[in-house]
Amino acid sequence: MKSFTAIPLKHPKPDKERFINALLGKQAISRPPLIEYNIDVIHQRAIITQLCNRPWVDIAQGDRASARAYWDNFMEVWYRLGYDFVRLEIGLPFPRYSVEGEDLTMENQVRGWADEHKGPIESWQDFEKYPWPTIAAMDFFPLEYISTHLPEGMGLITNHGGGPFEIVTRLMSYEKFCFALYDDPALVKAIVEKVGNLFIAYYQQLAELPNLIALFQGDDMGFRSGTLARPDTLRELFLPWHKRFADIARRRGIPYFLHSCGELSALYEDLITDVGISGKHSFEDAILPAPEFQKLYGDRIATLGGVDVDILAGSTPEQVRARTRELMTICGARGRFAVGSGNSIPSYIPLENYLTMVDTALTF
Repeated sequence: MKSFTAIPLKHPKPDKERFINALLGKQAISRPPLIEYNIDVIHQRAIITQLCNRPWVDIAQGDRASARAYWDNFMEVWYRLGYDFVRLEIGLPFPRYSVEGEDLTMENQVRGWADEHKGPIESWQDFEKYPWPTIAAMDFFPLEYISTHLPEGMGLITNHGGGPFEIVTRLMSYEKFCFALYDDPALVKAIVEKVGNLFIAYYQQLAELPNLIALFQGDDMGFRSGTLARPDTLRELFLPWHKRFADIARRRGIPYFLHSCGELSALYEDLITDVGISGKHSFEDAILPAPEFQKLYGDRIATLGGVDVDILAGSTPEQVRARTRELMTICGARGRFAVGSGNSIPSYIPLENYLTMVDTALTF
């Protein structure tokens, strides 16, 4: 693997307090911190074995010793790349339908997508017989282990895997959800209420974790040119739940960040003033580049990430380095900014491009 100037860091000095204070506008720092939403397991394994010279342990072995070794490696990735935190999301096991296709970049060479046409809950009868997950049956071991074994100076960032809008539209299918908004709004509200209350119970568990520094919920509510449901529908059915999640974070004394893809301009004032998000993540240059978002809202909330996934996936390392420097120069000067991908680090992003972005940030 190509050598980089900074990574892997031999003596990282993570500082979770500085990271949070910088994003909340409480502390000015000379270099924007790193942030990331997810790093694909294929890249994690390459970083561990090729950069850190550690053996890889497969979590699929199932025993606690293997699990601890796996999560030790997981933390090592974030630590040696210079992050101030470890981010892990797990979620309640909602049974749902998926459409699968071949993807040779994936570990199992299969990628799954939401079935947009059919879901397990399409009627009241389906609602009554659906096998709803329970908090009591949830295994929080990965989060509990990480939160008590973090390297000195690091914090934990977590959330429920999948947001309420995403879960509801997976349970009904996006198509059936849209029809039901008109044909059976009571069913939609019942499903939202059931899912939302499960989320609240889940977040109450997360709020008890030590070393928790932020909640960072993902909930994709938009596409390239607008929201996936009418803004009023999202305001009525889903944003109140995000407000309750944010309230849990505020009671814990930590920020609530939101990752949401798509064109959400119609919702930004609601998210900032009513929900009370502390930062926004997920930016596409074709919709609203991070510098433009920061120009509009950066004095009120943090701007998180911004290196477009199209650039990370299809550009040269030199182009990735140039765009990373550009964002750090423009957005870093304004403050309340963390640099990272515009979405996440999926398997199809060349590892060299991802590490170039990180290396550029660390040597800026």
